[in-house]
Amino acid sequence: MPVLIGSGVAAGYGRFSWWRAALALVVALALQVGVNYANDYSDGVRGSDEKRVGPVRLVAAGLAPPRQVLAAAFGCFFVAGAAGLALAAAVSWWLLPAGAACIAAAWFYTGGPRPYGYDGFGEVFVFVFFGVVAVAGTAYVEMLRFSWLGLAASVPAGLLACALLMVNNLRDIRTDTLAGKRTLAVRLGNAHSRVTYVLMLLLPFFFAALIAFFRPFALVTAVILPLARLPVRSVRSGASGPALIKVLGQTGQVQLVFGIAFTIGLAIHI
Repeated sequence: MPVLIGSGVAAGYGRFSWWRAALALVVALALQVGVNYANDYSDGVRGSDEKRVGPVRLVAAGLAPPRQVLAAAFGCFFVAGAAGLALAAAVSWWLLPAGAACIAAAWFYTGGPRPYGYDGFGEVFVFVFFGVVAVAGTAYVEMLRFSWLGLAASVPAGLLACALLMVNNLRDIRTDTLAGKRTLAVRLGNAHSRVTYVLMLLLPFFFAALIAFFRPFALVTAVILPLARLPVRSVRSGASGPALIKVLGQTGQVQLVFGIAFTIGLAIHI
C-alpha cells in the first residue's frame, strides 16, 4: 500500500517509473515478510508467544525449528537488500544507509537485547518506516527528488499501518502483560487503546481530505469510509481476544482499499 501511494504521487507529477516501482515493491514486501519471520523467531525463543491468542506462530507452536525461521527472516532481508542495492545504483548511494536502517528496524522490533517493540515504540517505528520512508522513499526513487506531497501522503499510510499494529496488540494486552511485553496498547490500557485505534483508522480520511485541496480526486477515499464502520463498531463495542482477529483482517482491508483509492486520487493531476 505505501509503495502504491508513493507511485501515485510520482504519477501525479508525470514521473512514474514502473521498474523502479517494482523494485521498491520487492524491497517493501521482502521487509514485511522478513519482519514477520523475525518476530516469530524472537518472540518464540523468548517464550512471549506461549499463550498466544492470535494466529499460530511457527516457533511457539513447534511447527518449524527456530534456526529455519531465523534463516527465512535473513533470507528475506537479503532479497530486500539486493533489490535496494539495485535501486541505489540507479538513483543514489545514500539509499544504502536508509536501507540498512530499515533492516535494523525490522530486526530490533522484537530482536536483540532491548527490542523497542517491548518498550511501546512499535507504532512510532511503524509510522516512520511503513509511512514516511516507504511512501516518500518510493516517490523519491521514481521522481529523483523529494516532494512535499510525498511526505504529506505518507501520513495516512503510516496511520493505517499503526492501526493494524494497534488492534493486533489490543488483542494481546493480557498475554503481552504476562510476558513482560510493554507494547503501546499495554501502556495505554484497554479503553485508551481502543480510542487510539479508532483515531488511527479514521484520521487518514481527514488527511486525504486536506490533500484534496491540491489533488481533488483524493476525495475518492471518502467512498471507502463505510468499510471502516465494521472494525470501528467492533472495537468500540468491546470485542476482545479471538474476535479481534476478524477486526485485524477488516483493518487490513481498509488499509488496502484506501491505498488503491488514494493512489488513484494522487495520480490524477488537474
